[in-house]
Amino acid sequence: MAMSIVADLCTSCGDCEPVCPTGAIVPRKGVFYINAATCTECEPDHDMPQCLSVCMELDCIIPAE
Repeated sequence: MAMSIVADLCTSCGDCEPVCPTGAIVPRKGVFYINAATCTECEPDHDMPQCLSVCMELDCIIPAE
């Protein structure tokens, strides 16, 4: 499974990009995007996705469907 950024809620602060251990978070069209092919939800190295730990917007980063 992977995480996803809700574009309408993303403020483009960029805090999530440097904490992603797989480099799955990239800027796209003014907001950030998580590449589902490379996102591992930070498993097995972390207890939770690192992007969630730094994102200040509620429900901006959610599990991808």
